[in-house]
Amino acid sequence: MTKTRARELSRLRYAKNDADFESEGTRCAGWLYTPEGVADPPVVMMAHGLGGERTFGLPKIAKEFVARGFAVFLFDYRNFGDSDGEPRNLVSASRHVEDWEAAIDHVRGLDAIDRRKIALWGTSYSGGHVIEAAADDHRIAAVVAQVPFVDGRTVARASGAKKVLKGTFAGVRDLVRKYTFRGPHTVPVAGYPDEFAVLNAPGAMEGMETIVPDPPVWENEVPARVFLEIPFYRPISVVEDVPCPLLLIGGRDDDIVPVSSIRSAAERADATYIELPIGHFDVYDDAFDAVVGYEAAFLDREVRE
Repeated sequence: MTKTRARELSRLRYAKNDADFESEGTRCAGWLYTPEGVADPPVVMMAHGLGGERTFGLPKIAKEFVARGFAVFLFDYRNFGDSDGEPRNLVSASRHVEDWEAAIDHVRGLDAIDRRKIALWGTSYSGGHVIEAAADDHRIAAVVAQVPFVDGRTVARASGAKKVLKGTFAGVRDLVRKYTFRGPHTVPVAGYPDEFAVLNAPGAMEGMETIVPDPPVWENEVPARVFLEIPFYRPISVVEDVPCPLLLIGGRDDDIVPVSSIRSAAERADATYIELPIGHFDVYDDAFDAVVGYEAAFLDREVRE
């Protein structure tokens, strides 16, 4: 983001209010941003990627959408950030999609927004979740997914057999502890290439460090059962069922989510597809302005008009 743009956003007038909701009986923390002087704005719903929280780079993106006249609903999944739920940082695609569905129902009951114009925005793991949620909801106006996780098989193959095997053992150990009523066996979310972590591709640790707020209050760990889920989570299998306009953004230099899987998903869905020479975390940094510009233009065209 340029210094000029940062100054412009610092003068942006908007309201930001708590808008918590329940998912399967557990409180999820939500923020509703509404731009000043805009009556019944369309709303962009947002949530974080694997192991993150709503504060991890997303408020900056939310403000960009608000500056363009959109409301934004930004939330934490159950067990993450400011939401309730144990064990903490439990990554579960099925639970996250349930949270998306509960959040959508909640937003449809809010005042001061256009409930007919709801767009879903996801990044990385949540990029897959918004595809899953929209495939079952024909009232969603549009979907944006940047560097989205769409095919666990492709991600597992890229990780290599050694990591998959070690992750499977860690996941089984975690499940044994769960069913014997003990605390979870955890593994790091992010690590360096020579370390064992869910995300240990080149640049993963540095990328996470760039989006964690300062001072950091985040524990770099998740229950290891996530390794048992990743190979079988395939939003690409339902992408053709998404009935609304869909924008997918892939990174040609992404070492975490193979760009070939995103390209394939876009072809299946006949989605708008943009491929950039960027890595997975560049969407928050070096490529921030370009990516948000593409996303805002898409939302202006498909949701506002």
